[in-house]
Amino acid sequence: MLIQRAFLLSPMLACGIAAAQTTVVDFSNDAEGWSGPAGIGGATAIEPTGGNDGEYLRTQFNDFGVTFANDTNQAFLGDYTSVDEVTISIDVQVEFLNFFGQDVSRPWLVELRDFDTAQGGFPYTSAWFLFDNISQADNAGWTTYSVTFDPTSSDLPAGWGGFGAEDPDTFEPTLPAGVGFNDVLSGVDQIAFTTLQPGFFFGFTDHTIGIDNVTISRVPTPSALAVLGLAGIVGTRRRR
Repeated sequence: MLIQRAFLLSPMLACGIAAAQTTVVDFSNDAEGWSGPAGIGGATAIEPTGGNDGEYLRTQFNDFGVTFANDTNQAFLGDYTSVDEVTISIDVQVEFLNFFGQDVSRPWLVELRDFDTAQGGFPYTSAWFLFDNISQADNAGWTTYSVTFDPTSSDLPAGWGGFGAEDPDTFEPTLPAGVGFNDVLSGVDQIAFTTLQPGFFFGFTDHTIGIDNVTISRVPTPSALAVLGLAGIVGTRRRR
């Protein structure tokens, strides 16, 4: 079954989308910079079949959480603010997600990290977007998560969080003082998809998770969001 949100596109909007610079990593040509957890807790490898479609990257790991990251593929890095709109999407499948014999759900988010603006002992500054919670029950089939946003905004768009400092009253993670959303996105050094949501802590959990069709699309002017008169983000989920 396929569930998705659909939009009626104006000719001008369709033109903007057609001009997008899009990169898709489907793991048919190696990992293209993407890596997952490895070590004493398990391993990550490209599987030749079972993806959406064909090859996919699969991790089987026991830890507090799992992260798939890329800090070498320039299509996913650098200055996002040079365009008006960015869309990031990924297919994910959960084979097993279990905490001491109990099936559980975990956050699933994309995090854009900038090491140059790090301060106060934090390893990096980041902006992150929580797609949803994932679990074996809800994500046994391949599910596509996607977010579209304006990278030139100085404020965090609705649905986005920051990391790199801590609110002195609530102790929640925030962007450092003087660092805006667009500051982080003007120099993305690493992109990550992770179950480790900033500000949350989880115990050791058994993860068997696959990812496929990791995609970034950058839309130059005219911006599709500007045509629609929207600001911030559009998040979608699609399940097969």
